[in-house]
Amino acid sequence: MLLLTMLPRRHCRGLVLSALTCLAAATAPAPQAWAQAPAPAVPVTLTKVARADVPVMLKALGQVLAMNNIVIRTRVDGTLDKILFTEGDVVKAGTLLAVIDPRPYQAVLDQALAKKATDEANLVNARLNLGRSSQLARNQFETQATVDANTSLVAQLTATIKGDEAAIAAARLNLEFTQITAPFDGRLGLRLTDLGSFIRAADNTNPGIVTMSQIQPISMVFTLPQDNLPAITAAMARGRPKVIAVTPDESRVLDTGELLTIDNAIDATTGTIKMKATFANAKSTLWPGQFVNAKLMVDQRKGALTLPSAAVQRGPQGMFVYSVKPDQTVQVRPVEVAQDSGGVAVIGKGVDDGETVVLSGQSRLSNGAHIVAAPAPAAS
Repeated sequence: MLLLTMLPRRHCRGLVLSALTCLAAATAPAPQAWAQAPAPAVPVTLTKVARADVPVMLKALGQVLAMNNIVIRTRVDGTLDKILFTEGDVVKAGTLLAVIDPRPYQAVLDQALAKKATDEANLVNARLNLGRSSQLARNQFETQATVDANTSLVAQLTATIKGDEAAIAAARLNLEFTQITAPFDGRLGLRLTDLGSFIRAADNTNPGIVTMSQIQPISMVFTLPQDNLPAITAAMARGRPKVIAVTPDESRVLDTGELLTIDNAIDATTGTIKMKATFANAKSTLWPGQFVNAKLMVDQRKGALTLPSAAVQRGPQGMFVYSVKPDQTVQVRPVEVAQDSGGVAVIGKGVDDGETVVLSGQSRLSNGAHIVAAPAPAAS
């Protein structure tokens, strides 16, 4: 400090600048230290383009319907005497479900049987009288009028007996109707009438005894655009096309059935056509009123180029995949997707058989990015 104070001002300023310059040169980093480090490789999972036979599926929203769905009602008036089912039972056709008090109808049947017996006895007597009068008339001991009267009486009693037989048949039928049975195999719903209620067959306000639905087999109704009609009719010409019922989120297959029929007209207001499919529903995975997704198989693509749907990305310019190059960098490859079933995408153009592409981890990628293959997640 003493030396600097003794020097002229311009010399002091020069010495200070020289000292600062030396200090900056000593502390400056090496030129290569400012160079940008290479970006780390992005971990991704990979898959390969493969050839496979892929079914051509048409998708639609369908509603499950019971093959038969009824309310079981009484066909005769009377008191509900017995209820022999439990709500939710699965029953066979002919199973006894309920009993209407049969005593009034048994009495009517007994009365009809007794009347027939009386009329049959009268007919026997009338025939005997007719025989005697006819014999006497031949010997001129009886008038023809008496013979004609006896003949008319025999005919009248014969007709009366036929009426008795009809009355007996009706009485027996009404007596049978007091035994309420299941008309088909199905599942019972909730009970609608209490034990001991007096119910009438002709009462429109009568809610019935119980609901019943046939769910094995079961049906499903869905609609498709009319443009698909040629493909559907061509598939039906080859046999019954397969229909797959899946959950709305397509996470689980509920059942596999077949197309039963298509409607006989196109809905002019919507431009769609309705069709009906049937399912065995052996595990009762389909339920009446349920909404499910329907997949109708109308054809099959043989040896198509396929990728998991997750490998295909959508960008401003359309669909693309990240193709993996030998130096472990990726290249954006535009592709044309001919079909996407939600799990498998059929690639019409843009990739080759056996080509490696990125399956997951695309969010951190860009064209030319370095990658490192990570193990695929274990299947759950």
